[in-house]
Amino acid sequence: MALSRASMRRLSSLRPPNLRACASYFQPRLTRPQGVSWVPQRLTHHDGYAPADSKKSEITQQLREEWSSYNHFPEASSASQFVDGQTVTVHGFLSQRRISSKKLVFANVQVDNGPSIQIVSHSEPSDESNPPSGHGAHLALRALPLHSPVSVTGTVVSQKGDRDSSTSADREVPGTFPRGVTHLEISLQNIQPLNVFPKDIIVSKGVQFPPSARHLQIRFDEALQARLRARPKIGHELRKFLTDLNFTEVETPILFKSTPEGAREFLVPTRRAGLAYALPQSPQQYKQILMSSGVRGYYQFARCFRDEDLRADRQPEFTQLDLEMSFATGQDVMRTVESIMKDLLKSLNAQFELVQSDNTNERYPVPRNLTSSSSKPPSNSWPISSAPFPRLTYEEAMSRFGVDKPDTRIPFEITPAIPLPESFTSMISPLSSPAIDCFLFSPTNKDTAPSHIQETTKFIHSFLSTLPPALFSSNPNGQPAALIIDTSKPLMGLSPLSFPGVETITALYPDLDNGDVLFFQARPSTPFSGGATALGQIRSLLYSSAISAGLLPKSQEFNFLWVTNFPMFTPQTETDPGQGGQAGFSATHHPFTAPLTGQDVDLLVSNPLAARADHYDLVLNGVELGGGSRRIHTAKMQEYVFREILKMSDKGVKQFSHLLEALRAGCPPHAGFALGFDRLCAVLTGTDSVRDVIAFPKSMKGEDLTVKSPGKITSEELGTYHLAFRPKERQKQE
Repeated sequence: MALSRASMRRLSSLRPPNLRACASYFQPRLTRPQGVSWVPQRLTHHDGYAPADSKKSEITQQLREEWSSYNHFPEASSASQFVDGQTVTVHGFLSQRRISSKKLVFANVQVDNGPSIQIVSHSEPSDESNPPSGHGAHLALRALPLHSPVSVTGTVVSQKGDRDSSTSADREVPGTFPRGVTHLEISLQNIQPLNVFPKDIIVSKGVQFPPSARHLQIRFDEALQARLRARPKIGHELRKFLTDLNFTEVETPILFKSTPEGAREFLVPTRRAGLAYALPQSPQQYKQILMSSGVRGYYQFARCFRDEDLRADRQPEFTQLDLEMSFATGQDVMRTVESIMKDLLKSLNAQFELVQSDNTNERYPVPRNLTSSSSKPPSNSWPISSAPFPRLTYEEAMSRFGVDKPDTRIPFEITPAIPLPESFTSMISPLSSPAIDCFLFSPTNKDTAPSHIQETTKFIHSFLSTLPPALFSSNPNGQPAALIIDTSKPLMGLSPLSFPGVETITALYPDLDNGDVLFFQARPSTPFSGGATALGQIRSLLYSSAISAGLLPKSQEFNFLWVTNFPMFTPQTETDPGQGGQAGFSATHHPFTAPLTGQDVDLLVSNPLAARADHYDLVLNGVELGGGSRRIHTAKMQEYVFREILKMSDKGVKQFSHLLEALRAGCPPHAGFALGFDRLCAVLTGTDSVRDVIAFPKSMKGEDLTVKSPGKITSEELGTYHLAFRPKERQKQE
């Protein structure tokens, strides 16, 4: 088989410069299992054209030799072999090199989840006919392309760290390192390249590779590596805690059926005409069936799929830690989850330390046995409180924070529905008799000097100009108003409020000072619905901007809380498919959530939108980690909600016939919870995006840019599944 020009050029680049002195060192070792291997001959002519057919056998032989040299290498040493003076072998990437002189070279070998390794090579040059032992390896270390995978054999010179002297079976596994050792120095004997890193890939400090080169970003981004290593550790601890609590891990099917739970689904066509699977939005229905099966406690790290709008904390496919408890209430589930989260933080503090990147301000976890010593007391990177997690009702969260997943680290709360003069409310809102909410932003570094007020004014103007249109120019309720306190002006700069309005504000905020900023936002005077108000979103965005501008300190607290008593139903929107009923509203969580009290059961008939659900969300620093609820466990009540409340058709109800049958078979009361595992890992490892804890994430368009998916489908492929493209005329009509 002929080689392409590109392949020829790549193979020709394998020859290291100036290796005549070590030719006798390389050539005999090309097919040996140990030592240094290289292919010193060029496989193309200097003009870059492929050689004549007579050279094909020579090329084939060289390829065989290269393949042999790359695939026959010594086994990596086990942890117990790393003793000073002992000869060991390590495998990794040649990450750094410092050529001190012709006689002395230092290099680093990057290993996964292990100590830092420094290679030291000493050599005395001599005549080419009789080079000293190790001189070829010395020259090879100088010439090898950085970032190439290598096998290095040498003598252990020194070790740093607090080595754990206890013995265990895993210490004999090849490729392991002694626990507690943070740094190894090895004197070079042999080095063998196992492939070469190409010259056309440029690597610099803090380099950002495109999503199509995710493999390179993972290799060269220390924070990303650390988070991907911490993720399975977090999962292991959670699995251990649940197993100790006698939960049973059960895997539920990925190929499910289409049911209207609330989110859009991904369909999987089959070769049987008219039949398709659906990827599960969650294992919700399966785990409720398990409760009727007699399983007392279930859990699963479940893959879930939802075809919905994407954000930094959303992916079309994601992992959730799913659990369900029979003979349990929502209170039982919340206590269990709260206990697990506290145990998890304690375990993480024992195993990891959050360190700050030299290149950025981001923090990421590093195993303590690679960072700390016994003389340094461990710090709690994840603050733990023994107190129960605070609990807020949905109404209280929306009223005080303007969002159903509040970040209580933000040092300013919302004062809702302030009575202000109509002269002011008509200026900021077209609504008739709106509710005006307000919060006070007080920069920590403000000063009474006018220059500081000017700086605050500049910051506020810049902040407002960057707000998304939905919160500013396109908000149908009106734009936010920001008034800056300046005692040198009439009414302290609050003249738009007029004197009665200023009296109201000063009574609410008696300690107003120069540089403070009051934010006002109008909204309809109706009960709260949805996930956030406009002012709640502005509050969160302002906090982030103020931290970036240095006006507020960044908090490292971990503030957990529960939000409870959500509305059972929410008015339907065009973007929310809901359950497909004709009621004009859909289940806030999902249609299997139980009413909170007997009074809420009565409201199902008279005023369903006023009914509350026994639904609870776990929130950490403004991130919804997960949610759960007590379930409807009787078939009659469940069918009543489907038919009479949501107004689902017979066809829609029939889609849940399997669940109704399970409930009818004496299903016990049960409740559960689903923890967003990707989100949890992101928050605990110091990042705002779940993409930083997923090896191969999807883009904001739902695309995997590494492998270029989703791919286009052809008419022939559609035919296999008895499908066809719609005619363009029909698409236009629709």
